[in-house]
Amino acid sequence: MSNPERTNAWLAALLLLFLLLPLPALAAPDIQHWETGNGARVYFVPTPALPMVDVRVVFDAGSARNDGHGGLATLVNGLLAEGAGGLDADTIAARLESVGAQLDNDALRDMAVVSLRSLTDPELLAPAVATFATLLAQPDFPDTALERVRQQMLVALEQERQDPAAQARNAWYRAVYGDHPYAAPTLGTPESVNALTRAQVVAFQRRFYVARNAVVAIVGDLDRGRAEALADQVIGRLPAGEPAPPLPPVAALTAPRSVTVAFPSAQTHVLVGQPGIDRRDPDYFPLYVGNHILGGGGFTSRLTREVRDERGLSYSVYSAFVPMRARGPFLLGLQTRNDQAGEALTVLNAVLDKFVAGGPTAAELEAAKRNITGGFPLRIDSNANIVEYLALIGFYRLPLDYLDTFNDRVEAVTAAQVRAAFARRVHPDRLVTVTVGGGGEG
Repeated sequence: MSNPERTNAWLAALLLLFLLLPLPALAAPDIQHWETGNGARVYFVPTPALPMVDVRVVFDAGSARNDGHGGLATLVNGLLAEGAGGLDADTIAARLESVGAQLDNDALRDMAVVSLRSLTDPELLAPAVATFATLLAQPDFPDTALERVRQQMLVALEQERQDPAAQARNAWYRAVYGDHPYAAPTLGTPESVNALTRAQVVAFQRRFYVARNAVVAIVGDLDRGRAEALADQVIGRLPAGEPAPPLPPVAALTAPRSVTVAFPSAQTHVLVGQPGIDRRDPDYFPLYVGNHILGGGGFTSRLTREVRDERGLSYSVYSAFVPMRARGPFLLGLQTRNDQAGEALTVLNAVLDKFVAGGPTAAELEAAKRNITGGFPLRIDSNANIVEYLALIGFYRLPLDYLDTFNDRVEAVTAAQVRAAFARRVHPDRLVTVTVGGGGEG
């Protein structure tokens, strides 16, 4: 049987197995942790129900490490599958496809991610892992591929230029973060992308794609011994290197600021907020529960009730804390008709002011806890979800029992803790407000 035929047979058997499996009660996974010989931190959860494995390698190599070269982290990450170990992009894609493996990669502000999903049959897993390891350890960065990915980034930047939501997001980050590395868009600008060189790409990869700057998350049908061998195969060829240095602290805002960008659209996009918290902030759970009530709980949130349900000012309105390595955003957003933008913004600010001053009611707090803890099993109901959590736990150095204690920590939050946390972390008199729109129909 050829490899493609064998892969199709495995996938059919896998589907049948999934359909026949009972649905067990989901418990938080037992996380195992160790370091490879060259210093990478590994996090592993065995899931024997399905013959698959997910591997997620995370490097502290996001756009915050660009050092003024906008788009560099994105370019490096995008080039990994475009040529490595003498293999061109077509050969890499064909090798992975022939064994049913899937490759994903992305570069964010904090991190760069490279992921592999494969069946665990050794005849399929071994070539998939070999190709994956080659991408990480021996990227070629061929000139033709570099120019192709550069052009793709320029096309994406042009699309962003025509997208009011992207314009609002980029303007908001610039206004809130100023000189901090988080201020720059992950894609860079047309000028910065055109200025990037192959030498910069090579230097960035050699500095940041190293073992001591990496976290390896593994979830799948493996025992500990096979997981250790897999981690070594994936990361063992990388030089040990050094971790990335700490990011500079995010400066607190000292005054409110408004930024208005004219844009030819019938809708105005509104973003309001300020620096929030880092991922290890002790106020995380009170803020998480409180934000669920304020604007993170969808149709049950105060913002939805006040802005959408009672006044019809916006179809979608939300708030969110986005904790990162340094202080990530606390952000409120909506979009509305141009002629309603002023009223919608007034209501948005009024709801925030009232919540910071008074906190949640007892009924709101109880409903939020039920909603969060009741939905928790859906957060860990697949290997893909678990491996993403493992990578976050490893990258931000969260405790190994983070998932196991998540619901208990939510249940322990009190209304007084929510009020105190919001009073410490949210300052309505120092918000950045960005509006993009008001220029008529596009």
